[in-house]
Amino acid sequence: MTTLVANVPPVKVWVRKEYLYDLQKGHGEYTPGYWVTCKSLTGRALYFETYLTEYGALYDKLPISAFLSWDSDHPNEPVPPTPDLELTDLQFWNGFDHGLTVVEKNLIFNMRFEVLTRSQGVMQGTYLFTVDNYHPHRNEPDFYFSEFPDEHKSHNIVALDNGQIGAYPNNRCRMVDPSLTNQDLKTPDFKVSTRYFDVESAPKWGRLGECDDYFWKTPNEKEVETEEITCRPQGQWESFFDTDDSLLEKQCGDDMACLIANRKKQKM
Repeated sequence: MTTLVANVPPVKVWVRKEYLYDLQKGHGEYTPGYWVTCKSLTGRALYFETYLTEYGALYDKLPISAFLSWDSDHPNEPVPPTPDLELTDLQFWNGFDHGLTVVEKNLIFNMRFEVLTRSQGVMQGTYLFTVDNYHPHRNEPDFYFSEFPDEHKSHNIVALDNGQIGAYPNNRCRMVDPSLTNQDLKTPDFKVSTRYFDVESAPKWGRLGECDDYFWKTPNEKEVETEEITCRPQGQWESFFDTDDSLLEKQCGDDMACLIANRKKQKM
């Protein structure tokens, strides 16, 4: 089943009422609500479902430009945002697939955010959570870009200091922490990642289809082990095994000491 809709944290928001009337009326008016879910459709902006407390109603499929953050200093009516950013300045990329997941990135949760907008330069904000896309079914053709390393983007949901809320990719965000972040930050000059990384396709490690050993060894490891046994002069193993374990541990480290201890047991 495609994960078209996902629960989001219940963020308290103001809803611009013109979005409740198909942009035909209600301009400059607001009603309070709580976010309930987020929906991802390819080729569309993210859609948020909101519980409207004054009506006891759910309203679905509103873009992120329909909302302002609720502010405890102005509990009865929001302060109009300055500047008032358009939708294309609040979200840069449409959904990358019908599959989506919502996560709260714990390490950066309390960090201050700086986002680089299209028209207003750098703006400050507070991190809320992240919406990310994936392709949900391997038996369905993948027509989209959620799993292309050079195209995929995350949507970091950030409450901007001007009162609006945006969805920004990592490469448009910078986050700072008093304890972890340098005082003088460098300007990133990174390249887009275009590569697929895989740890199972190197032929030199061999295959394990005919092996049921729990402590299996690669062909290279077996070859090295054979060379150690055949190349060591006769009688030298005995003196090696007779070495005090504590001395071996200092000379070779814990792993080597463990290896020698095991070989002593095998010898006995």
